[in-house]
Amino acid sequence: MKKFRAFARGWTMAIWLILALLIFGNGELLSQSLDIPSKKWGISFGNSKKFTGLRFNFRDSQVCRITGINITLWYPKKDDNNEAIVEGLSLGSIPMGGYLRGVQIGLLGISAAKSSTGISIGVLGVGSGEDMTGVNNGGLGAGAGQDMKGLNIGGLGVGAGRDLIGINIGGLGAGAGRDMTGLNLGLFGVGAGHRMVGINIGGLGAGAPNVYGLNIGGLGVGGETLKGVHLALGMVHVPNDGQMIGFAASAFNYIKGTQTGLAIGLVNYAYRLKGVQIGLVNIVRDNPKYRKVLPLINANF
Repeated sequence: MKKFRAFARGWTMAIWLILALLIFGNGELLSQSLDIPSKKWGISFGNSKKFTGLRFNFRDSQVCRITGINITLWYPKKDDNNEAIVEGLSLGSIPMGGYLRGVQIGLLGISAAKSSTGISIGVLGVGSGEDMTGVNNGGLGAGAGQDMKGLNIGGLGVGAGRDLIGINIGGLGAGAGRDMTGLNLGLFGVGAGHRMVGINIGGLGAGAPNVYGLNIGGLGVGGETLKGVHLALGMVHVPNDGQMIGFAASAFNYIKGTQTGLAIGLVNYAYRLKGVQIGLVNIVRDNPKYRKVLPLINANF
């Protein structure tokens, strides 16, 4: 046992000595690596470019492919590592690379220039220039330039430049430039540039041009096309020539297009009605004069 402890202490001291030389050495040394037993696999100390195994480095530079356990203390120079493929377990202050695959844990954050697949956890945030797939959890936020798919959680917000698919939870809000599909939750709001499908809950509001499913907004729910169940304390709103299909309940259901289904509110307004309004005041602009404004109930089939 004593011999084993002495052996372990010796290896520990050697590892720290090598790391110190790599970190505090000159620029030329920082671009090199010490690899045991091979340049391609085993244990690597330094900036190995293609390696499989356990790898320690201070700062990655122009890496090609790393597979295994990659521990990097600092982030790469700007645009210096955007084509790197890193597979396995990545640990460090800000694990970065072009393509991150596996488990990435960053003390500050995670950043993939192209795509991230797997589990990404960053204390401040996680992000990808293109796509993120898997479990993505950022203390402040999580975002992708194109698509995010999976379980996406951001302390302040979650966002995708294109599509957001899965369970999307933003402390303040969740949004997508194009479509949101799945369970979408935001303390303040959820929104999409084109379509929301699924269960959409925004503390203040939920909206998109096309909204399908169960939609709940504290102040309002809105869209050009609403299909499903739409609930709000304030207003359910459809703009000119839009349509609400299904069930709407709010203080003011303001359908400046066609209502198909049932609306319940203090005041209900629809330009055209194919269904029933129930409320204190019910207005249907397209109805005959004597049925345009009615108390309690208005209907047209």
